[in-house]
Amino acid sequence: MKLLPGLLACVAVAIVATLLGMRLPVVGGAVFAIAIGLLIGLAIAALRAPSAAMKPGIAFSSKVLLQISIVLLGANLSIGRVIASGARAMPVTIVTLIVVLAAAYVVGKALGIDRDLRRLLGVGTGICGGSAIAAVSSAIDADGADIAYAMSTIFLFNVIAVLTFPWLGHLMNLSQHAFGLWAGTAINDTSSVVAAGYAYGHDAGDEAVIVKLTRTLLIVPLVGFYAYRRIAAARGSGAIDWWSVLPWFVLFFVAAAAANGFGLIPDAAHGPLQTLALFCITVALAGVGLSADYAKMRAAGLRPLLLGFILWVTIAVSSLGVARLIGL
Repeated sequence: MKLLPGLLACVAVAIVATLLGMRLPVVGGAVFAIAIGLLIGLAIAALRAPSAAMKPGIAFSSKVLLQISIVLLGANLSIGRVIASGARAMPVTIVTLIVVLAAAYVVGKALGIDRDLRRLLGVGTGICGGSAIAAVSSAIDADGADIAYAMSTIFLFNVIAVLTFPWLGHLMNLSQHAFGLWAGTAINDTSSVVAAGYAYGHDAGDEAVIVKLTRTLLIVPLVGFYAYRRIAAARGSGAIDWWSVLPWFVLFFVAAAAANGFGLIPDAAHGPLQTLALFCITVALAGVGLSADYAKMRAAGLRPLLLGFILWVTIAVSSLGVARLIGL
């Protein structure tokens, strides 16, 4: 029952966003869901209206429901495509991650941003936004203020990416495959990748999800590296909650694709599953918009925002450059 108020709010926003997306398919329901959620969240913050009762349902929608929707998308894909697309995108993913982490170190140090905060901004931009920040923060024992700064900065550029990437993709005349690869390797958070990908087209969305989930797996070795560094430096016990760190929903996504590839999911179910998945995504993105913490975003200040912007541009440009260089 605790989930009901927030969940119903997200569903209501998703229904309006879906209807608007049908009228303006170039924008898409997912983008409308984030935008409407942000506007409602801003109004609530301005009026200081009570929203504590909605928080559990909004949190469930923006996190758990998004993961469920991605698993449902896997039921419409073949395991062969998942493996092929993931392997093809891995060189781009690894190179861009190295470039972004290097830029976070050099530029962040020049801007006078402390080590933990620039690390969190680097992994948040290079891997998968909030999930990577949460995972790495446990490995480096980051301060709560640094986590809040990084989360709010990454969230801002997630929203900007959703609104600008499809337009830039059309401006550059990118194919569905090319845009999916670019969105999957260059946009920070999974929810924003999904929103931008499916706003560009169905095939672009599928490709972006596969590439993004492959990129998400890099959380594991990176957290292991930082945990080892922390233990070696005797900065703490090094105890890591691996159950919360590992992106388990990625395994379920692969299992769903494998089940579909082996013919265990009937063709008649593909259409309804696809429709359900896309609506669940819209509900989840409404939750992402509604959960924005404007106080933390205002408190972030200019230097973390400047570093976040530089890293955002760096990954967008380097991703396109590496993909072009290796012929993708």
